[in-house]
Amino acid sequence: MEIFPAIDLRDGNVVMLTQGDYDRMDVYSNDPVEIARTFKDVGAKNLHVVDLDGAKDGRLMNFDSIKKIMVEGGLFVQVGGGIRDEERIRQYLDIGVNRVILGTIAVQDFSFVEQMVKKYKEKIAVGVDAKDGYVAVEGWRESTNVSALEFCQRLEDAGVQTIIYTDIIKDGKLSGTNLEVYKTLSTRDVKVVASGGISYKHEITELRSMNLYAAIVGKALYTGMLDLKNVLRLASGKQEA
Repeated sequence: MEIFPAIDLRDGNVVMLTQGDYDRMDVYSNDPVEIARTFKDVGAKNLHVVDLDGAKDGRLMNFDSIKKIMVEGGLFVQVGGGIRDEERIRQYLDIGVNRVILGTIAVQDFSFVEQMVKKYKEKIAVGVDAKDGYVAVEGWRESTNVSALEFCQRLEDAGVQTIIYTDIIKDGKLSGTNLEVYKTLSTRDVKVVASGGISYKHEITELRSMNLYAAIVGKALYTGMLDLKNVLRLASGKQEA
């Protein structure tokens, strides 16, 4: 199973929210490139980056920070947050981003997702952010009446190859993730990325046993609840060091 350490950006800083609440934000660094380098130095091969300013109001405030991460190199990088038109997709792909994540736009304009998947194929992922089983949009601030699991099926049918499923209620609370929903999703013929609340070593082992493609680990790394080197070992089927 692949591991994607997370870097969430706001005003150029590395931060973590609790349950997607911008008023419950912890700042961990003002140097996202150094954080990316630290992850790489302990063996990470992937990186999950979210532009929280973009997710909230569509501003491209953190593009320069993301560009610097790409210049640093050595990681497979996926980026999400406020990507709602093809121009933004091209901007990220042009600087070397490996995969872009569509979120709100996937609910608001499904035909756009279909067009982008047809054109860019595996470089397009969709983030399904679920609150009480329903998709949330606009930086998690607005709920919809769209069933998250049914939406995943619709995305799979449309040819989306990677789905990043986040349980918002679990995210940032350091109290564990929603293993049950990933058991359900693990039967899908699509790459599923588990996200939201992963806090314990046994969760890495259990997610790997489900044959999930990947898991995103964020706040638990920054607080020291999880050690990235051990997470990577567990995800590869090895014993922790």
